[in-house]
Amino acid sequence: MMKERPSSKLVRGARQESRRFRLLVIVVGFFLVSLTFVVVSKPEAILFGLSGKLPTDEAPPSILIQQPVDKQAPVVASKKIPIGALGGDPKVVDDEADVKPKEIRDGKEEDSNVLSEPDPASGMTDPTHNRDGSAHKSDSEMLGEERKDKEKKVTLPTVSNYTIHDADDPSNAKQEGASNTQQQGSKPLCDFSNFRANVCEMRGDVRIHPKATSVLYMEPEGSQRDEVWKIKPYPRKGDEFCLSHITELTVKSSKVAAECTKYHEVPAVIFSLTGYTGNLFHDFTDVMVPLFTTASEFNGEVQFLITDMALWWTIKYHTVLQKLSKYPIIDFSKDDQVHCFKHAIVGLHSYMEFTIDATKSPHGVTMVDFNRFMRGAYSLGKDTAVMLGENPKVKPRLLIIKRHRTRMFLNLDEIIAMAEGLGFEVVIDEANVSSDISGFAKLVNSVDVMMGVHGAGLTNCVFLPQNATLIQIVPWGGLDWISRIDFGDPAEMMGLRYKQYAIGVDESSLTDQYPRDHEIFKNPISFHKRGFEFIRHTFMDKQNVKLDCKRFRPILLEALDNLNP
Repeated sequence: MMKERPSSKLVRGARQESRRFRLLVIVVGFFLVSLTFVVVSKPEAILFGLSGKLPTDEAPPSILIQQPVDKQAPVVASKKIPIGALGGDPKVVDDEADVKPKEIRDGKEEDSNVLSEPDPASGMTDPTHNRDGSAHKSDSEMLGEERKDKEKKVTLPTVSNYTIHDADDPSNAKQEGASNTQQQGSKPLCDFSNFRANVCEMRGDVRIHPKATSVLYMEPEGSQRDEVWKIKPYPRKGDEFCLSHITELTVKSSKVAAECTKYHEVPAVIFSLTGYTGNLFHDFTDVMVPLFTTASEFNGEVQFLITDMALWWTIKYHTVLQKLSKYPIIDFSKDDQVHCFKHAIVGLHSYMEFTIDATKSPHGVTMVDFNRFMRGAYSLGKDTAVMLGENPKVKPRLLIIKRHRTRMFLNLDEIIAMAEGLGFEVVIDEANVSSDISGFAKLVNSVDVMMGVHGAGLTNCVFLPQNATLIQIVPWGGLDWISRIDFGDPAEMMGLRYKQYAIGVDESSLTDQYPRDHEIFKNPISFHKRGFEFIRHTFMDKQNVKLDCKRFRPILLEALDNLNP
């Protein structure tokens, strides 16, 4: 048998290696062609399944939002965007000046108390239609359009008014923007027409960034709204000294903002506590009444954000705050989140001193409602003053507010004896800043008549039962008007009876400081031109009262008559 030559083996081996190489090339080529087809036709299928959809709750945070390209819009390169950086040169409205944005100046202002109803949470009322009323398209139609849209998309950072679920279809973003516009309408973001308080109210996509002291109302692409407002959310408009201590916020319409870090399903109300709070009267006239006016309509489903936080104040009035809001307060100065709301109010609705204007207040709340709310907040059981005709053996209770530093009663014992002689059960107490609110509220609610010299202590009339009587003693000095505004009108608006007693010259301790023929007795009104500080220093801080019981007695008799309808 002949041996095979070595050259034959080499030729056959080369042929086998050549066949293997061609087979490998064919396999690799087929794999590359298949991979190219899959990637070009539907890249999302590899990651997200055949449908190409990524559920919102499963979307990884690294997925960036895709948006339509706007050749005229600047490219956003960072999440830290200065307010107004992309908004041209918008009109800035000063909180101190009673000026209005262009929409109002042109005579296009809408009623600031009429609020547009928000869309349902889903954004649709019919699952077969889009927000604009058009019918949904078939999957094949959407697939064809989706391929065309990919050619027009670029990836931008997640600084947008679009949320993650908009990444698959840019029309969703447009629909969301259209919904925002429909909710807000052409109504300006802020109303600066009230002489006492400026208020901004927004419905739609609202982003609150405490660290940047900004509140942004997100506008859709193509929107022409261009508003910037400066507001200090404390209802003492025009009081420069007071407002100098209040943090100024920027309220702005915008198309760009930092991404939301916290979402809220309830409305937001933003207000300040650093002003004249600490004085009982100002606690109520500057905060409690305006806060009730603004937030009571939400029945506790509202989030409070407080600028210039005063922790002691929130502790003192925690009972009331918890009745108005079920949620922990957000301290504006210590928060670095970006809070997103569908409805936000910056500032508090306020009108005159210690009152609610029912013709202007949201949903027509009144001071009667406030009185009822305060009694309910502290679980006070007495709703109406005693009816003596129905309870002849019951003594009506009289509370005399006692003062220790200024505007004191110099003949308190004589006053008590006179009141008891008329049939009153007399209670003496003082409501100072450190008083237990709950305990003193119960005391006030238990009486039928409350009296005191003009001062913050009379603010406790908010706890009186309906038809009870408030008696205000007005010091000498032409203070009838301010006494009536501060306590008289509010008391009557709360459903209380009100009596005002202005003392005479002989009942004032000023006679110990000035001769009887001094101008301060002849024409006290002439001193008012010197300003409120002079009035307070002269007629309030340095005056006490020695009540003429014979002259005052008819006032108490009228209070008794009020208990005998």
